[in-house]
Order: sequence, then structure tokens, then C-alpha cells
Amino acid sequence: MLFKFKSKACADLIMLDADARRLLKIMLGNDPVKGIVLSHDLPKVIAVLEQAVTLDEAERKNRQEQAQNRASSEDEASRPQNVVSLSQRAAPMLKLLRRSLAEESDVVWGV
Repeated sequence: MLFKFKSKACADLIMLDADARRLLKIMLGNDPVKGIVLSHDLPKVIAVLEQAVTLDEAERKNRQEQAQNRASSEDEASRPQNVVSLSQRAAPMLKLLRRSLAEESDVVWGV
């Protein structure tokens, strides 16, 4: 399933189900198939998502440092992680939310 987020402020944002649900849970506390974020609620939603991204980046950095400390060789420690970070997944959503906030436009999905 795909989620299509819409706003009059910019182009639609289409995300895969798992990624969209993850972001919705962070932003709203749940992951409704249909919904709306009103323009006056956007600052709070943006702040919550930015805080989650910051926390995720700190946790990733901490895990990487621990892995480097445990690594028996430099080859193991220098291997790149193949996991897409929350900041990469959230970047398009944050762009949509910020643009919608600037133009005082609601964000809807599933309609």
C-alpha cells in the first residue's frame, strides 16, 4: 500500500506503507490510513519529527561508536550500514510540512 500526502502548498508526497506509518506514529502517536494535519498544528508536528530525527541520529552515532570499539579489525568498523536513517526518510515529509506551514495549508492523506 502507498500513502499519498497532499497539500495545496506543494506537490504530492508518495511513500511506502511502512515508511509512512513510521512517520505518522512519530508525528501523531498513531498511524491512521486517512487523516489531516491542520495548518495551525504543523509547528508542533514539525518539532516532534525534528526531535525524533535528532534522537535517532544520536542513537545511530552511539551504536556506530560502540561497534567500532568492539570491532576486532578496522575492516569491521569501517563497513557502511545499509540501513536508511530516519533523517533520510523524514526529509521529504519535513519539506512538505515546512512548505505547508509557510503557506498555511493543511496536509491530508488517504482521501
